[in-house]
Amino acid sequence: MVQISQYAKQILSRPDALEQVRAMQAILEEEAHKRHEFREWLDEDVKAEFINGEIVLHSPVKKRHWQASDFLSTLLSVYVGINDLGQDGVEKVMIELTRNDYEPDICYFSKAKASGFTDDQMLFPAPDLVVEILSKKTAKNDRGIKKQDYAAHGIREYWIIDPIKQIVEQYFLIDEHSEEYFQPYMYRIDDDISSRVLEGFTIPIRAIFEQKANIETLKKLV
Repeated sequence: MVQISQYAKQILSRPDALEQVRAMQAILEEEAHKRHEFREWLDEDVKAEFINGEIVLHSPVKKRHWQASDFLSTLLSVYVGINDLGQDGVEKVMIELTRNDYEPDICYFSKAKASGFTDDQMLFPAPDLVVEILSKKTAKNDRGIKKQDYAAHGIREYWIIDPIKQIVEQYFLIDEHSEEYFQPYMYRIDDDISSRVLEGFTIPIRAIFEQKANIETLKKLV
């Protein structure tokens, strides 16, 4: 039996429900056309996303942003590679969800998912873990539409990193049938964080922000 959302029930309660549905269908068809054009236009030199019918271009990032991305992705890549756990990606990996296309800062695909990837593939399914690193321009989407969309597509774990406050928010999917995350666990510089998706992957938060701690942690993973 088809599950009807609260939003759908609100539309169905209106006398003009059919007209509303037809109008929405026309909008979504136009949006699908724009999405196709976006993919044709996009190239390797541009970091952009397609979110709810709009192209979102990303500005060059500050040092603290790319440094956090580099530190964490190195640790993740080594752990995934050594333990043969699948595939991780950084920056330019585009994931294709039902309505939107995103390029997360960091993502991880389980071995089962990654085994089906081809060398020429450009669009990828929902990962198992996503990490976004905040900036002033991205914070609203990272904590809003992306968090909602990631949960709705079964992304089991989601990290939001604040490179200024040096805080990590860690979200877990409530259950496999849910479209929501639990309230986040908040980790600060002196804490350790453990992934549920990547069992055994435990690192100090400091290793995401400081080179010395990153190197020490990397040695332990190896």
